[in-house]
Amino acid sequence: MLYKHFTEKLLGLQGVNITNVEEKEGILKMFIKMDRKKHNCICCGTATDAVHDYREQEIKDVSISGKQTILVLKKRRYRCPNCGKRFFEEIEFLPKYNRNTTRLVAHIIDKLRDERSFTSVAREVNLSVSTIIRIFDAVSYPKPELPETLSIDEFKGNTWGEKYQCILTDPKNKVVLDILPERYKPYLNRYFKGFSRKQRDNVKFFVSDMWRTYADVSDMWFKNATQVIDKYHWIRQAIWAFEKIRKEEQTKLSPELRKYFKRSKSLLIKRFSSLKEEQKQQVNVMLYYSVNISRAYFYKETFLELLSLNDPKTAQKALAEWIEDTEDCGLLPFEKCAETMRNWYKGIVNSFSTGITNGFTEGCNNKIKVLKRNAYGYRNFKRFRNRILHIFSHQQLHNKQAVA
Repeated sequence: MLYKHFTEKLLGLQGVNITNVEEKEGILKMFIKMDRKKHNCICCGTATDAVHDYREQEIKDVSISGKQTILVLKKRRYRCPNCGKRFFEEIEFLPKYNRNTTRLVAHIIDKLRDERSFTSVAREVNLSVSTIIRIFDAVSYPKPELPETLSIDEFKGNTWGEKYQCILTDPKNKVVLDILPERYKPYLNRYFKGFSRKQRDNVKFFVSDMWRTYADVSDMWFKNATQVIDKYHWIRQAIWAFEKIRKEEQTKLSPELRKYFKRSKSLLIKRFSSLKEEQKQQVNVMLYYSVNISRAYFYKETFLELLSLNDPKTAQKALAEWIEDTEDCGLLPFEKCAETMRNWYKGIVNSFSTGITNGFTEGCNNKIKVLKRNAYGYRNFKRFRNRILHIFSHQQLHNKQAVA
């Protein structure tokens, strides 16, 4: 009895007796059988332990000590004395019509929480790729509930016949909510229409980039929500404006200076206050060669100073002044930038007061890109969606445990 107890502990399966162990060419075969006990007939319910016959069945299990493990089960078929029905014994770790143990299936599903391909996992557990996909296709994630803070962004998924897919997240609790097959207004309207009015009214903040479709969807379905434009997307508008002027002006310089400006663009983009003294001198020398670059650098620096303002009202006032000063500055890229800022002024100002960003969402997009690259892309959107949600599901579970 003591020996059997330790065998169960070692194997991790209850009610199993090991009769023999063989190892050949790196494959470990364990010959096992279950304890004989009474079973109820599947037809009439009569209890019986009368054995009709035996058959051997090979079952794949989790590797032991890095060796492929196969359980050779001597399976009983019982006979009902009342109705004569023959039926196989019940085995907890082996579902009906399966050739893999439940813990191997659980092990595979757990392995797929990483950004690995199906092929990589199949190679590790010694199963076919089609088997791994069939196991994973049993995993499904339902439509989520809407949180108080809803973030939306697109990523390049190249599946379902669309170049871009949408990701919905809760940036406050760092949870991925759903993956949508496309980012266009008709589909987004149909999707959000499927939520109850109560759920939509529960959304207090709607975070997005500077794409008009997202703003229109927010106005239509989330009337109680404050629209917030992600800081990264409106800050880079000024950086892009400066870069465009730098590229235009450096074409007028000599080849040597053009190369120098190109290699030193990181110094020009950085805030002047964060540079070392030697770097500040280099920047001053570069600004000397072009009046337009010098003017553009001034507007860029004035704009970036907004980020250091802690008071939202002060930042709001400074942004309004910057827009007014830049609208007629004579530098076309910055004039367009000021126009963009004015068009999205409300959402940009809200980003000052709320402090909410799309940083978590952008990080998720990077992880999705790794998954897509490892798998060489996905054609089946449903499988792609479930795979992404499965990868991030452990974070949601961790957050719930932390709250509890």
